[in-house]
Amino acid sequence: MTWKRRKLLTTLGGTGAVALAGCASVEEDGNGGNGNGGNGNGGNGNGGNGGNGDDGNGNGGDTVSGEAELWYDLQEGELEIMESSLEEYRSSTDFEIEGVDIAEMQDRLTSAIPTGEGPDMFIWAHDWAGDFSDSQFLTPQTGNFDVSMDAFTPAAQDAVEFEGEVYGLPFGAETVALIYNREMVEEPPETIEEMQSIMDEYHDPANNQYGLSYNIDAYFVSGYAHAFGGFYYQTDGHELGLTKQETIDGLNVVIEELDPYSPDDPNYDPQAAVFAEGNAPFAINGPWELGNVDFDAGVAKLPAPEGGTPAPYSGVQMFYFADGVEDEESTIEAARDFAEWYTTNTDVLTELAEEQGFIPVLDELAGSEDLPDAVQGFSASAADGTPMPAHPRMNDVWEPTEDAISNALTGEMSLEDALAEAEERVRDNWE
Repeated sequence: MTWKRRKLLTTLGGTGAVALAGCASVEEDGNGGNGNGGNGNGGNGNGGNGGNGDDGNGNGGDTVSGEAELWYDLQEGELEIMESSLEEYRSSTDFEIEGVDIAEMQDRLTSAIPTGEGPDMFIWAHDWAGDFSDSQFLTPQTGNFDVSMDAFTPAAQDAVEFEGEVYGLPFGAETVALIYNREMVEEPPETIEEMQSIMDEYHDPANNQYGLSYNIDAYFVSGYAHAFGGFYYQTDGHELGLTKQETIDGLNVVIEELDPYSPDDPNYDPQAAVFAEGNAPFAINGPWELGNVDFDAGVAKLPAPEGGTPAPYSGVQMFYFADGVEDEESTIEAARDFAEWYTTNTDVLTELAEEQGFIPVLDELAGSEDLPDAVQGFSASAADGTPMPAHPRMNDVWEPTEDAISNALTGEMSLEDALAEAEERVRDNWE
């Protein structure tokens, strides 16, 4: 959901190896029920406005029939929607959900869950399902939901399942696409060549003007790594493709044809700032970034290199249920009830689409022509995309691939040599 989640992928090295002691404390900076403060009326920890307590339409202090804690790591716009959703939910149910915005989510979860100090549920993309289930950090919910899984798109149903077990409920899909400033670009380019002709008009680094904002890491460049049929890793047969010529050719598009138009600092914040401040016509980024842009931004499929079709990694955001949540029946009931409410609430999902650009996966909303143009742009990109592998072996692929791309960008190694070294590191990790 946020770029921070994407960056964490590079640190996943098999969470089962993480020490089970030394749980990091969770600090809540809000008042009472809302772990983030929200509107400040959480008050006594029962959240919301206190309901009316008399007619069953609120939790009003004494009527809480189950409490659960939810962790998330959200950008400002997403956080506002979550907090208002929690307020609405509390005012119409006897369950209490305490939301906590968490930094460094992966580290906090892998230290807190084994010691019983973690959340009851948390939000993240589907690609953690394999590693976290193997590490026994999750509680499967197969057959436990009142909501039919058929309510969601087939891709979303597949995403929340790993090795025959359902680990949560999905609420939105995300991928990267071309975001363009409509004040600079009338029509989005369909090819790299067309894109370069526009970037050439604006690229002037001496005056802090650039052709492109692009956080060049393994996730963000995946669309081009896959453009000619290349890949990092395929679950079937556990095949590595880092040294395939198709992968090399795709990554060379990024290094040779796109990177020269972006700022020298490859990190996310300076790259994103260039576009958000109106100093670049294009950004290659995800829906989480739209909330940081205050001008009219359009979204389109990634421009295609000659002979290729970009296929970026796509992820499905979902509610996971942490190990131990089932120990208290009232807690698991509260957690499931909120997840079911949120993932089928058309008002919330439409707001996420309209305000944050997330792709609905609730079947009745998915593909609707009434969705905003930005969502349709991300949907078009996702339609060509590649679902992120959820198998634990993928965790050993991210960091070596990230290092290889970085070494090639800085000129420390040729791309071919860097990817060969990365593939060797991955195989060593697997052994």
